[in-house]
Amino acid sequence: MAEFERVRLAAAFIAERVPSSPRLGVVLGSGLGAFAEQLSALTRIPYSEIPEMPGSSVIGHAGNLCLGTLGGLPVACLQGRAHVYEGNSHARSAFGVRVLAQLGCRVVLLTNAAGGIHPSFVPGDLMLITDHLNLMGDNVLCGPNYGEGPRFPDLSQAYDLALQGAAREAARTAKVTLREGVYAAMLGPSYETPAEIRMLRTLGADAVGMSTVPEVIALRQLGVRVGAMSCITNLAAGISKELLDHSEVEATARRSREAFTSVLSGWIAAAGASA
Repeated sequence: MAEFERVRLAAAFIAERVPSSPRLGVVLGSGLGAFAEQLSALTRIPYSEIPEMPGSSVIGHAGNLCLGTLGGLPVACLQGRAHVYEGNSHARSAFGVRVLAQLGCRVVLLTNAAGGIHPSFVPGDLMLITDHLNLMGDNVLCGPNYGEGPRFPDLSQAYDLALQGAAREAARTAKVTLREGVYAAMLGPSYETPAEIRMLRTLGADAVGMSTVPEVIALRQLGVRVGAMSCITNLAAGISKELLDHSEVEATARRSREAFTSVLSGWIAAAGASA
């Protein structure tokens, strides 16, 4: 079965279980899944119940599709994502966001936990992603063309400029400092070496992680508008003297929950007006 048909099968299963189609999608990264509890009239569907949907084995990724409303706007949240380093193909790692697009989401806001490279960043900062470096060794669009999207999609504005403006305004309203920068996507699951972080800094990266970029590329090929935000949960290798540990990522994400929720809620409200 072609990937497009798998996505349609999953979306059809979901559509039968919710009263209205979501207009905006959200992907919640490591330790950030609690945001879904903000939704009213919440319907939670475990990934394991959705045909063809890949799960996540990573701590901090609950593995649920959460559908409901926020301020009256129909919203779908992916509570966790599938990563390439778990053994998924790049196409499988983008399956969830393709389902969101198939359900009717024309705007998707992506979030992740990331390591801070920029010297001014500290754990707990939020960073608006303005561009990315795809260093994952593959592209989600390799292979047969997905659906009827363009074979060679343009990524010169991968991160929607209007959505960036909406994020800045949401942060100002919430009185939360919002950093900005370039996100470098590495394959993982090992953390980077200090030499690799020096390389990334030279290339212009401000933060590094192991996700998000395949989703961005897949969504842009479908014409979906994309915004993305990182929670800086740790300083990258060689910047801090501490050894890196995933438990630190989860703990920092939990401590940042109030600021993250305030900014993301405002961002959804602003983005929803054009969804």
